[in-house]
Amino acid sequence: MAETLRRVLNSGGAAGSGEENTAEAEPPLLLLGGHGSGKTALLFAAALEAAGEGRGPVLFLTRRPLQSLPRRIGAALEPLRLQKIRFQYPPSTRELLRLLCSAHETRGPAPSLLLLDGLEEYLTEDPGSQEAAYLAALLLDTAAHFSHRVGSGRGCGLIVALQTQEEGDSATALQLALLQRYFPAQCWLQPDAPGPGQHCLRACLEPGGLGARAEWRVTFRQDGEMTVTPWPTQAGDTSLHKSSSSGGQP
Repeated sequence: MAETLRRVLNSGGAAGSGEENTAEAEPPLLLLGGHGSGKTALLFAAALEAAGEGRGPVLFLTRRPLQSLPRRIGAALEPLRLQKIRFQYPPSTRELLRLLCSAHETRGPAPSLLLLDGLEEYLTEDPGSQEAAYLAALLLDTAAHFSHRVGSGRGCGLIVALQTQEEGDSATALQLALLQRYFPAQCWLQPDAPGPGQHCLRACLEPGGLGARAEWRVTFRQDGEMTVTPWPTQAGDTSLHKSSSSGGQP
């Protein structure tokens, strides 16, 4: 789902035109960043983007309700888009697994995009690599099932947000390396020097072999409004590329 996130970032945070995206299904994407790095805001922006494509609903899974809807520029919070986003709040790993396993029993239009926020909160209950692999495989299987229902050539996308930990945690590093095998496309979020009353991030999108790598500066104002601008590329600046390709935290 790198192209969905790319459209969000290229549009500067504004909702798209609402035209349907008929591209083939894209590889699942892992959204990575530390605490407070804007992962939830970008997931919500991707949900709004997909909701405006004229396809099926968007399924947004998170452990607890959002305290507030992240603000974006333009007419992003259109009621028709919001109505197509279905929030569900599995409170535990067991409930999340139960929800995913029962996906084949759900009726109505199949989701065009499946989002999971806070994967790390579910993995802390069973931090072993076997549990992480099982959950990742089940997420991919659920997206594949929805894709089959949506129809050939369209598919259901999958984006999962994971909070990265401090360097030096070998167990977490092993877990991340395993998850990257299931999610070939990744987007890393790294803190950038903030301006007055702003929280700034550097977003690096690695599309997993489809499309070119790209970077942006994402800025959040104190009121929560998000703006996005292209990252000023400098010769020899490869810090994010090296860290992301090696599986480490930017």
